Amino acid sequence: MAEKGYCVKCKTQREMKEEQKVTMKNKRLAVKGKCPECGTGMYKILGKQ
Repeated sequence: MAEKGYCVKCKTQREMKEEQKVTMKNKRLAVKGKCPECGTGMYKILGKQ
């Protein structure tokens, strides 16, 4: 899968590790993962599907 997301702590865009697709309360899809460098939680909201 290898989704890219923005790490707020590193202030760069990186590929997430341990990613998983989730559905938010408003029925939108998102990908949740961790930064491979610092381990900070990353979250990327996907388009409506």
